Amino acid sequence: MQTCCIETPLGHAKIVGDSDGIMSVSILNTQEELSEVIPESLLECVTQLKDYFKNKRKTFDLKLNPEGTMFQKKVWEQLETIPYGKSISYLDLSKELGDPKAIRAVAGANGKNPIWIIVPCHRVIGTDGSLTGYAGGLHRKQWLLNHESEHKQQTLF
Repeated sequence: MQTCCIETPLGHAKIVGDSDGIMSVSILNTQEELSEVIPESLLECVTQLKDYFKNKRKTFDLKLNPEGTMFQKKVWEQLETIPYGKSISYLDLSKELGDPKAIRAVAGANGKNPIWIIVPCHRVIGTDGSLTGYAGGLHRKQWLLNHESEHKQQTLF
């Protein structure tokens, strides 16, 4: 297993994977030492993430290899179908997976998504449009949704 740490607009991100695929991408709440050398198996992931943050990429084309239950993997695969700049409610996600009553299980699987941004769990919101739960923090979820919005928030200063 290989690891690297890169700078993103949201803080340091840790990427873990190997030739079988990316296992995890997570935002860190600490300032880890940035990687001077990126392992070959993680280089394309780093490139695609940097392009995403520079608004040069809206979709990812990477081999993924997350660890999880069959149900979690099914939810994560469904997350990958949510288009850039769009959001979906947990209830609608549950319906797309065939069981609207599984909303809590779907939300739980969404929260355990190990591949931050690439598997876009930040695009799932509450039925009432509210931001709900995000392992990286709600401020980061809001930043990502704003980043992907065609109507960018302007700052005055």
